[in-house]
Amino acid sequence: MIQQIILKSRPSGFPTPDNFETKSIENLPVANGMVRLKAHTFSVDPYMRGRMSDAKSYAAPYSVGGPIVGGCIARVIESQAEDFKTGDFVMGYLPWQEEIVIDVTGLKVIDENLAPLSYYLGILGMPGLMAYFGLLDIGKPKEGETVVVSGAAGAVGTVVGQIAKIEGCRIVGIAGDDTKVNYLLNELHFDAGINYKTITDLSSAIASACPSGIDIYFDNVGGEISDAVMSHINYGARIIICGQISLYNATSQPTGPRVQSALLKNCALMQGFLINNYASRFPEGIKALSQWVGSGQMTYKNTIYHGFDKLPEAFIALFSGKNLGKLIVEVE
Repeated sequence: MIQQIILKSRPSGFPTPDNFETKSIENLPVANGMVRLKAHTFSVDPYMRGRMSDAKSYAAPYSVGGPIVGGCIARVIESQAEDFKTGDFVMGYLPWQEEIVIDVTGLKVIDENLAPLSYYLGILGMPGLMAYFGLLDIGKPKEGETVVVSGAAGAVGTVVGQIAKIEGCRIVGIAGDDTKVNYLLNELHFDAGINYKTITDLSSAIASACPSGIDIYFDNVGGEISDAVMSHINYGARIIICGQISLYNATSQPTGPRVQSALLKNCALMQGFLINNYASRFPEGIKALSQWVGSGQMTYKNTIYHGFDKLPEAFIALFSGKNLGKLIVEVE
């Protein structure tokens, strides 16, 4: 028998431990074309909260009573599939289980000698690719421009800031505590940082940090932070909608400032995107990110929980802003 974590009930507001349940399931045989995997590292990501709801979205909801599924690195411990050998590490979207028997479709063998395994869930995985394509393809940064990123100390925001610096931009990060702001300033060399939880006037703080206005806003959080940013965008600004984590647990539709006027008078672009929009170009993004990491131009940090049973706790912590960089759960 192996352990599996399922969605016991759909959250109303913030998820709680009661929304999850751990159960024992049978260990299945490995048929032709399949592998048995032992989970190594799980990724917990904000988009997973949306899949806990049955509201219409870009991804099918999790089934109540079914396993939570997300990004995972696992080790092959038994194989009946060509090109997958025992001992290989693979990455894929896998259920929250200690062991998984699965068809190899969608699995990718990864090389632990090229980068730490966790990087494939972060800077060389979905968060890094979101930062790369969102900033470069939609934002189209130019040297000397001012880029503001919210959720700046998170999995995506830290990559956005570093790419912006490589592109010659001035980068301002908004985060939720002084430790995170100090990390942005002292280790990632952001030009300015704002702790939105301690300042009394966010709009004034943004104006002070961005004396020439904002050319690109990379929005990971939405809500009042993004409302404050919109007052300071420049003519021709680009606003990239990557995430809205401040709203994912809302139980009613919030009303904020209407942004159309700011967009209109500044001839600004606001565009949302999904990472799958760029699936055909993933090799391009991974190549560039790998080169920057390999050359030392980019670095990455994880917040790590240890133990399979910590998955629900880690997921809930994501919405309390407790992570610096990528939040992962190591189980092996």
